[in-house]
Amino acid sequence: MMKRSLFLASLALAALGSGARASAQSAPVGATTNNPSDNLNFRFADGIIAICEDKVITVEDVRDAMQPFIADLQRNSKNEDEYVRQETQLEDNVIQQLIDRVLIIKEFRKDDKKHIPDSFVDEQISDDLTNKFDNDRSKFLAYLRAKGQTIKEYRSDVEDNIIYDYETHEQQKSLETVSPMKIEQFYKENKDQFYQEDSVDLRMIQLAPTNGESDSMLEARAEAILERFKAGEKFEDLAKEYSQDLHRSKGGEWGEMKRTQLIPEFGDAVFKLKKGEVTAPITYQHAVYILYVGDRKYAGIQPLSAVHTQIEHMLRTKNAQEAMEHWLERLRRNGYVKHF
Repeated sequence: MMKRSLFLASLALAALGSGARASAQSAPVGATTNNPSDNLNFRFADGIIAICEDKVITVEDVRDAMQPFIADLQRNSKNEDEYVRQETQLEDNVIQQLIDRVLIIKEFRKDDKKHIPDSFVDEQISDDLTNKFDNDRSKFLAYLRAKGQTIKEYRSDVEDNIIYDYETHEQQKSLETVSPMKIEQFYKENKDQFYQEDSVDLRMIQLAPTNGESDSMLEARAEAILERFKAGEKFEDLAKEYSQDLHRSKGGEWGEMKRTQLIPEFGDAVFKLKKGEVTAPITYQHAVYILYVGDRKYAGIQPLSAVHTQIEHMLRTKNAQEAMEHWLERLRRNGYVKHF
């Protein structure tokens, strides 16, 4: 039996199912006040965009699927012309995705051996009630009334979403492994992609003046802390005890930092150190700092061992995209689609 986890993959088209649609507020860009249906109504005056198999895809279907993306589209558009171009591209993408979704579901239903257990659909609807409608059935029913949709139709949409997730997951399942030979070949041909700057895994102790302390008094405090570090105490523990910045609770940890991310006073001192070493006290703007290098990476092309997992993920993603496109091309050739 198919496991429910296969059906819950996070995929871009999941948002296109009417059972999973979300709404978003539109944010204007300059004078842009476009509604996603305005351009669609102009392009498809009769309200019908396509017929795919036995399903009619309407302006309303596309408008609803586009709605969650409109606010970002408007925010990121520099002017009205750019917005219109991007909106038209989004419309075309969504139309194709809705058509593909119908064809994918048809492909599943062609096989009499495949079946979605009712319990899976029931569980997904229960999750929807909890996550989308605050476990309030009256809100759920109000939503259906507003959509002009029956419970039976909503249930059918939920089942279709599950089918879509399952079928797309099955297409990618065989591509989860990439051979070491292909990883090595990609690395040899694309070494420049794996150049890294100098970087350090940085920890810091910051000492700020209290009770009118002078710089020299702060420096004396810093020297005393350094003596404890040299005597064998962990820098992390000393940072938790003494540092006066927001990273104190994390043992002064700032994570991986490149030279370009640090002010010259810090960068020049830190990048002279090796792993496990600390700077002398650095006085900067009436505070004193001690910097510790937890790890050190030197500028240059990273070795294959360091980027093996990254390359494997890149190739696996590329293979999955290509396989999905080939699969969809076959479904499109064999399916009935009429555009208006």
